[in-house]
Amino acid sequence: MWILPFVGYLGIILGFCFLTLAIASGLYYLSELVEEHTVLSKKVLTRLIQSIIVVHILLVVFDGFPILLTLFSAASHGVYMLNLRKFPVVKLSDGVFIASCLAVIANHLLWFRHFSIPPEHLIHQKMSMDGMRSGRDSPLHDYSSSDPYYLSQIPKFREISAFFGICVWLIPFSLFVSLTAGENVLPSTTEIHGQSVGDKPHGKNKRGGPGMAKMVVDSVKDWFANVGETFGWTGDVTSRRRFD
Repeated sequence: MWILPFVGYLGIILGFCFLTLAIASGLYYLSELVEEHTVLSKKVLTRLIQSIIVVHILLVVFDGFPILLTLFSAASHGVYMLNLRKFPVVKLSDGVFIASCLAVIANHLLWFRHFSIPPEHLIHQKMSMDGMRSGRDSPLHDYSSSDPYYLSQIPKFREISAFFGICVWLIPFSLFVSLTAGENVLPSTTEIHGQSVGDKPHGKNKRGGPGMAKMVVDSVKDWFANVGETFGWTGDVTSRRRFD
């Protein structure tokens, strides 16, 4: 067969392009939504961070997660919360913002390493305690990898994916969509009578600069437009560019 594999590869490429466009459109819409409801967004993010820290504590108490790694992850969310002090404005050179970026990378790598090591090391303590309670007092190496009891102690893919999505990536992704780089905000819009944008009493606030996610989408869109103009596929880009 020659044509069908080609059609299959073409479908994968088109599907990837549509998925990328859908994600970009979603980011753009969420960024616009946060611009209009900064106070509500700050409250939602604060409650989300507090809830995820509570989830970390429950994972240690009930599921036997490693204490040090879980404490580091919870502390990382505490660092993320410090970015909400002048929400939605953030300075890219601020120490808290830089520490948050480093915490995101370290948190992801450490949890990835934790779930990647052999299951015997992950469940050694839990199986020993559960085995003693259920009458299984044989050493760990006596357990078979096909034993249903053994398999029940290994986190499933959906559980690991949900943990990464909620406890590792959710808050950094939300901050990326919500925060505005301070270099792109006019002083008159970020501070009125000594009050920051996030401290305004109204639920709807229009800030002076675009969110970071919106900036990324606009930059990619302008890049494609410039490439199209270079090759003569489109007209003049500068005349059609929208200024927010």
